[in-house]
Amino acid sequence: MPDLKVLLSRETIAKRVAEMGAEIARDFRGQSIIFVGVLKGAAVFLSDLARQVPLEATFDFIGVSSYGDRPTAKEDPAGHARWDSLGEVRLTKDMDQSLADRNVILVEDILDTGLTLNYISKLVEAHQPRSLRIAALLDKPSRRKQPIQAHYIGFTIPDAFVVGYGLDYAEKYRNLPDICVLENL
Repeated sequence: MPDLKVLLSRETIAKRVAEMGAEIARDFRGQSIIFVGVLKGAAVFLSDLARQVPLEATFDFIGVSSYGDRPTAKEDPAGHARWDSLGEVRLTKDMDQSLADRNVILVEDILDTGLTLNYISKLVEAHQPRSLRIAALLDKPSRRKQPIQAHYIGFTIPDAFVVGYGLDYAEKYRNLPDICVLENL
């Protein structure tokens, strides 16, 4: 059975999400926005973030899959097998609304290698939004393979496998209210 060690408590997360919501509200004062959540991991974060933004807002969702995700032969510093991407991303669910001339906030649970967010950003930019900003709850810059930066970042975290608050391991642990490091896989 894996061990779970709390990295970020629900109180810490709630405080930072409120601050991020205030930043977005300030940046887009008097304008409407559309939150585009990356399924499935960003759903919890998007829900909490949107409630902190007192602007006219709508939601949409996009689904992607990193084709070829697999455990690597490399282990993390604690000796656990790592999941890594072969670098191929594919669309599994497209957005339902037009993004043309709209203020888009792309909401992602974790900014890791940059492969997925670069792919999605290009898809969104092809729709010619008025503006495109990225809100990432977690950022792991040590794992970046492609350059990309979020405009709104909740927390910069170390290179650890995390679950909870929407993040999963084999579809488990998404419902945890805290973000935890999954140890002893």
